[in-house]
Amino acid sequence: MCGIVGYIGHRPAGPLLIKGLQKLEYRGYDSAGVAVHTGSDIQVRKKKGRVMEMAALYKSSPIEGSVGIGHTRWATHGETNDQNSHPHVGGNGEVIIVHNGVIENYASLRSKLQALGYVFRTTTDSETIAHLLSHHLEEQIKLGESLDDTNTYLKAVENTLSKLKGTYGLVILFRELPDVMIAARLGSPLVIGVGKGEHFIASDASPLIGYTEEVIYLSDHEVAVLTRDEVEVFHRDEGQQTPSIQTLDQVSEDAELGDFEHYMLKEIFEQPQTLENAMRGRIDEDEATAKFGGLNLDPQQLRKIDRVVLTACGTSWHSGLVGEYLLEEFARIPTEVEYASELRYRNPPMSENTMIFAITQSGETADTLAAMRECKRKGHPTLAICNVVGSTIAREADGGIYLHAGPEVGVASTKAFTSQVMVLIQLALFLGRMRHLSYPAGRRIIDAIHQVPDQVRKCLECNDLVKEIAQKYCNFNNFLYLGRLYNFPGALEGALKLKEISYIHAEGYPAAEMKHGPIALVDEETPSVFVVPRGQIYPKVMSNLEEVKARKGPVIAIACEGDRKIADIADDVIYVPDVDDFLQPLVTAIPLQLLSYHIAVQRGCNVDRPRNLAKSVTVE
Repeated sequence: MCGIVGYIGHRPAGPLLIKGLQKLEYRGYDSAGVAVHTGSDIQVRKKKGRVMEMAALYKSSPIEGSVGIGHTRWATHGETNDQNSHPHVGGNGEVIIVHNGVIENYASLRSKLQALGYVFRTTTDSETIAHLLSHHLEEQIKLGESLDDTNTYLKAVENTLSKLKGTYGLVILFRELPDVMIAARLGSPLVIGVGKGEHFIASDASPLIGYTEEVIYLSDHEVAVLTRDEVEVFHRDEGQQTPSIQTLDQVSEDAELGDFEHYMLKEIFEQPQTLENAMRGRIDEDEATAKFGGLNLDPQQLRKIDRVVLTACGTSWHSGLVGEYLLEEFARIPTEVEYASELRYRNPPMSENTMIFAITQSGETADTLAAMRECKRKGHPTLAICNVVGSTIAREADGGIYLHAGPEVGVASTKAFTSQVMVLIQLALFLGRMRHLSYPAGRRIIDAIHQVPDQVRKCLECNDLVKEIAQKYCNFNNFLYLGRLYNFPGALEGALKLKEISYIHAEGYPAAEMKHGPIALVDEETPSVFVVPRGQIYPKVMSNLEEVKARKGPVIAIACEGDRKIADIADDVIYVPDVDDFLQPLVTAIPLQLLSYHIAVQRGCNVDRPRNLAKSVTVE
């Protein structure tokens, strides 16, 4: 959600900024812009639409300079247009900013600034920051501060930040300070790339790959002053800090599209490998258990845990629902799954032996981070299941487990979901073996999960069939997704994928709940997708399927290989390997993801960058 890039060095800034913004397109955005310092002035180019449209504008009117900032905007305040695009100008051009986040008190600040004579040209909250910076810079000058002294500008920044309520990832250029860039962070991530005679900054590490191998992750309430040769970091309460330089260990080729038409399709087909990555080094064959190096809790502490709360948003919340079934079945630990956006404001009773797991792909989701911080504040062990190394949640959690799924560029999460489920299976095995789960039972689980990557490879062979089915159903505007037990979260996730990328209304339900209201929606124009592999309640789900068919509802079934009975009832059947109940969400996810993908393609939708959505939701 919104992207920031910045550069200060010896190279032409404009082309580098545009390339960086292209690397950030996966986050979701509606406009783009850059600002480059010429040495005497700061010039801005910005435009509604794709980065390529802004790049064409820049090509027709380039800016010479080796210091600059860029931004991709995802609208929160004000409509999508050229004027509301970033960068924003403060005062009479003495300040230029790009901003991620939301300023909650912008309206009152705006009124005060207007009363002082500042003219607002946009309807954004971000422009308020630019004018406020200009105002405080003017105040510093009145106090006799020198415009040649970086401390003058740093004080203006600090005074401005003290007035803001909300979140920000902020990068600032000053007209009279051509060789310095200032950045600040509260709740919205910023990472600094360390180079030789140059420095970079971005809202995540992807634009930095290929330019540097060393990074500094800014923490909340930190301000960074960047020159070509130096990075200084100051904390609001603790003064100057010694930056912690970390190694950037991502490989750029991981994020390249290759031979695939879309990143989402590429990431669907990567799942056999990402599932192997999620297991690599974590299976203890001798002890019939799993092992994790980053939980940072000893066995005694883990055995005392009497309740687990899984908190997440969106797709990660669905994987958490699978985790609830797994932890209660294998480890016999009472488990609850909480929407992070709700948990952060609730005050549910939790015993001192409650353990919190924050589940997130990006590690930057604002609601999940806030919920985790709230639980941590109350003294509970807070662990993370996360994909992005060095992300805020990964750094602030007491411990955790990385997915090792590689960069996920498509906005609609696919491989992160199955990797999260695989990690949760191993976590349930690990905690189960510490409690009630027998050695033979642990061995059976391990033997089963070893087969999953090959079973998922086999699932991917359904791609051509799913494409044909998608052509048949792509013009319907309402879908129902139905499953039971482990397949209920799978149904919710299938419905979410369809909504996200094809803009079709879809709802997921436990199949037995159909009779309690949703069955009123069934007609010839409302297909139902039944997730109905063999299992303990297969006959019950088949009965629910028959109820839909009796009302002339079209049925697409996800079923086990060799199930001829369902082929006689359903309109279309997609077969998956016959696996244990607890593994079914992994194999059924593949045809559900492919169905959403192909329907969206048939409808002409932008699969990787669906409207109104962002990959990393860093605002509430």
